[in-house]
Amino acid sequence: MESITKNNKSIIRGWAMFDWANSAYNLVITSTIFPAYYTIITTTEEHGDRVDFFGFTFINTALANYSLAFSYLIMVLILPVLSSIADYRGNRKQLMKLFTYLGAFACMALYFFKYETLELGIICSSLAAMGYIGGVLFNNSYLPEIATVDKQDQVSAKGFAYGYVGSVILQIICFIFVIKPEWFGITDGSFPARFSFLLVGLWWVLFSQVSFRVLPDSLKHQKDFKREVLKKGFIELKKVWISIKNIPVLKRFLTAFFFYAMGVQTIMLVSAAFGEKVLGLGASKLIATILAIQLVAIAGAYLMSWMVRIIGNIKVLMLVVLLWIVVCLSAFVINNEVQFYILAILVGLVMGGTQSISRSTFSKLIPEQTEDTTSFFSFYDVTEKIAIVIGLFTFGFVEELTGNIRTSALFLAIFFALGFLFLLRVPKVSVLQKAN
Repeated sequence: MESITKNNKSIIRGWAMFDWANSAYNLVITSTIFPAYYTIITTTEEHGDRVDFFGFTFINTALANYSLAFSYLIMVLILPVLSSIADYRGNRKQLMKLFTYLGAFACMALYFFKYETLELGIICSSLAAMGYIGGVLFNNSYLPEIATVDKQDQVSAKGFAYGYVGSVILQIICFIFVIKPEWFGITDGSFPARFSFLLVGLWWVLFSQVSFRVLPDSLKHQKDFKREVLKKGFIELKKVWISIKNIPVLKRFLTAFFFYAMGVQTIMLVSAAFGEKVLGLGASKLIATILAIQLVAIAGAYLMSWMVRIIGNIKVLMLVVLLWIVVCLSAFVINNEVQFYILAILVGLVMGGTQSISRSTFSKLIPEQTEDTTSFFSFYDVTEKIAIVIGLFTFGFVEELTGNIRTSALFLAIFFALGFLFLLRVPKVSVLQKAN
C-alpha cells in the first residue's frame, strides 16, 4: 500500500469527498424524491396502496422496504468475500469504483421508472442501494489509516458534513425542477423526479473521482488469485469476532450498535414515505423538510463531536438513542404538519451525530496494531446491514400485519430501548475517553 501520512488535510478532504459524492443518493433516492415519487405513483384510485410485483400483491411502502431489505441481505452475504478479495489482491479502490459505478448507473436508469415499469424501478433502486453499501464499506475502512485516534471523531464528522452539504446542493437543484417545472417548459409531471434520479447518478460518478485520485490501494498480499480467497472473507470475519470477544468494550458496543442501528437506518429510509402516507404532504413539502433535516444534521454531527470531548462517546450515544425513542413515540401520535416539522428537526439533530460518533467509536476501539482494518470495518458493516435487514423487514411486516404505518414506527422504539440497555453495559472509562 502507498504510504499515507495521517492527518494530512488534502487526503482527508479527498476521503470526505466520497461522502459528498454518494450522499446525493442517500438524500434524493432513499430519503426524499424517490420515496415520495414512488408512493404517489403507486397509489391509485383503483387499487389504493396495493401494487402488483411479478404477480404478487403488496402494500406499496412494504414492497419498497422488502426490496431494500433484500439488497442489504445480498450485500451482507457478499461483503466478506469482497473484503477478502480487497485484502488479497490489494484492489480496495477498484472495488470502490465498481460499486460506485453500479450505484450511479442504476440511479440513471431510474429515469425510465413509471407506474407501468414498477419492476424496473424496484430492481434499479435495489442495485443503487447495493452500489452505495459497497462503496461506503471500502471508504470507511480508510478512516483509521488517514487519521490518528484523537482526530477520528472530527474526521468522521467532516465526512458526514461534506455528505450533507453536497447532497443538499444537489437536492436544491432537483427541488427547483420539482416545484417550478414551468420555468424549464416541462409539461410531463413525472419528468422532474425522473430527471433528478439521472442527476444523482451523474453527480455520484463525477465527484467520486476526487477520492479515487487521492486514496491509495491496500497492500497486495499474494501474487496470484486463488479460490480459497472466496472463503477467506468469512474466515477473516470469524477471526475478527474472536478478537472482538476478547475486547469486552468493543463486544458490548457492537451489541448496542446492532440494536439501535435497526431503528436509525430504518427511520432514515422510510421517513419520506411515512410523511406522504400519514399526512399527504406532497413531494415539495417533503423535499423541503428533508432539506432542513440535512442542514440541521450538519450542525448535529459537529455538536455531537464537541460533546464527545466533554462527556465521552458512550454517554453521547446514550443521549441520542434516548432522543430516537422520543422520535418513535412521537411518530405514533403526530397528526399535523407542524408536529411533523418539529419531529423532523429532532431527527436531523440526532441523525448526523449517531452515524458519525458510531463510526468513529468503532474505529477507536480497533486495536492499534491492526493492519487489516478492512476486515474490522467489514464486520462493522455486516453488523449494520443485518440490523437494517431486520429493521426494514420488521417495519414492512408490521405495516402489512396491522395496515398502519404508525404502528411500525412505534415498534422501532423497542430496538432503540434494547440498544440503550446494552450501551449501559459499555464501560464509560475506556480508550474512548483517553483518546478524547
